[in-house]
Order: sequence, then structure tokens, then C-alpha cells
Amino acid sequence: MSENTMEEKNRIKFFPITMFATSMGMGGVTIMYQKSAEVFGVPHIIGTSLMYIVTAMFFIITAMYILKYIKYPKVAIKEWNHPIKINFFAAFSISMLILAIIYKDEFESISFLFWSVGTALHFYLTLYTIRFWINSNQELQHSNPAWFIPIVGNVLVPVAGVGFAPLGLLMYFFSVGVFFWVILFAVLINRIIFHHQLAGKFMPTLFIFIAPPAIAFIAYFKMFGVADDMFALVMFNLALFFTILVAFMYKNFIKIKFFISWWAFTFPLAAMTIASMLMYSKTQDIILMYLSYAMMTVTTVVISIVIYKTIKNMLAFEVCIQE
Repeated sequence: MSENTMEEKNRIKFFPITMFATSMGMGGVTIMYQKSAEVFGVPHIIGTSLMYIVTAMFFIITAMYILKYIKYPKVAIKEWNHPIKINFFAAFSISMLILAIIYKDEFESISFLFWSVGTALHFYLTLYTIRFWINSNQELQHSNPAWFIPIVGNVLVPVAGVGFAPLGLLMYFFSVGVFFWVILFAVLINRIIFHHQLAGKFMPTLFIFIAPPAIAFIAYFKMFGVADDMFALVMFNLALFFTILVAFMYKNFIKIKFFISWWAFTFPLAAMTIASMLMYSKTQDIILMYLSYAMMTVTTVVISIVIYKTIKNMLAFEVCIQE
């Protein structure tokens, strides 16, 4: 067997479940540009082009992981039972929910398909993850903001689900997501402040703190059309606070070696940008307009850097390697 063939097979073997974070990040940026076309008149072609790109990414990553499971089932099962990696399996269902949001305005039937399958799968992954936490001995050093993905990801269900399901069902997922956000936030703050700092590869996951309140605001807005009551304002301002906080901590991120975890920079920034545009569309506050433009610029620059670094490291065979 040639060295190239062996290298290719090994890359399949070590293809990480965390790769679904790339489709999450690209999906968030796609929605951002779709919304910017609606609010600020940015050319629709950008959002439309990104829609097809992120769809292709999602199915390629899915096919690669299925191939990994077929060829190396023990490795995939080991990830499924890993105390940290298990949280990233929900990135698959969240990617489907993001695709449902992306397709909703133009292809409602496709959106419904992504939403229904993604919602059912995320419902299962939420229960499975909590059962895993309860039945397995969790070490404090295993906790990191990626824990938000399987549980708090429930707040994404109502964003695309309006019109597909009754309000009661959407509120179920919204309630679960918001409730566990508060609990997990307390756990993670305790871990970060009073115990060992996060490993370098997990530092980008601090950006995930932005996502839960930002998405909760978006979901609340979608369900009730309200942006200026107490709950909406609290969620928006908490998302804004965490955005300012990670910006204030920029020195923590600029020298980090590239890992796939860099994609954790992207989706939260896109979520905050979308929340800012929604708030501006409702209030017409000029400060929010400038905030939206600033966030859109930062998010575009960040994802451009992350894409460049990802491609560069893939070509250098530094992605999909044994950890």
C-alpha cells in the first residue's frame, strides 16, 4: 500500500466530529448576509451563493463522517463516548437547523425537511447528552463552553420553527435551552475562574458565551415579534456584553495555534450580528446600525482568516491527524 493511500486512510480515521463546527460557522455567516440583504440592501447574490456552499459543506462533512464510521467504527464510537467530543455531535443537528433557517424564505419545503429532522435529532441528542453526564463521572477539566452546543442549541429550534409547529412546542425547546444556559453558565464560570485555565485549543470556545443570549433574543423575536420588552433587552444586552468581553480579551486569542476549534469564533459573531440587525430593524436606532455594520465587518474578516487557516492547515496535512 502506498504512503499516500495510507495517509488518506488515516485522515479518514482521524476525521473529527468537530468538523461540523465549520458548517455551523458558515451557516451563521450565510444567515447574516441574507439578513443584511433584507435590512441594508447588501446584494442577495452573496447570501444565495453562501447558501449553496454551506449546503455542499454539510453534505461532504456528513459523507466523510459516515465513511469514517463504516471504515473505523470503533474510533467513531470512542468519540461518541468521549466526555468532550460527545458535545460536538449536536453540531450535526444544529447545522440542519441552521440550514432550515437559510432555506426558509426561498425553499420552504426543503426548510421544513431540515427543520423536522434536525429538531427530532436534537431532541434525542439533548436527552442522550444529559443522560451521559448523569451516568458518567465528569471531571471538571472536561467542562468547556462547547457544553452549550447540545443543550442550549435547543433555542435554535424556534428560529426556523415558526410556521412549522405550534407555539407550545417551540416554547418547549426555547425553555429547555434558556434553563440549561443559566445552569451551564454557572458551572463554566466556576470552572474558568476557580480552576485551571482552558487549554489553548479550547480558548476560542469562549466566544460561545455570546451565542446563547444572542440566539435566545432572535428566537424570542421570531416567536413574538418583540424586541423591546425586558426579556428581549436582557438577552440582547447580555450577548452584547459577552461580545465586548471577548473583544477586551483579544490578547488571549491572537497567538493561539490553529485548531478546528477556531471555528468557534464564527457562529457566535454571526449570531450577534444578526441580533443587532434585528434590533435595528425594530428600533431604527442609528447606534445599532453602526453596531450591525461593525459586527458584519468583523465577522467577515474573522471567517476569512479562519477559512484561510483551515485550508492552509489541510494542505499541510495538519488537520484530521491523531491527537
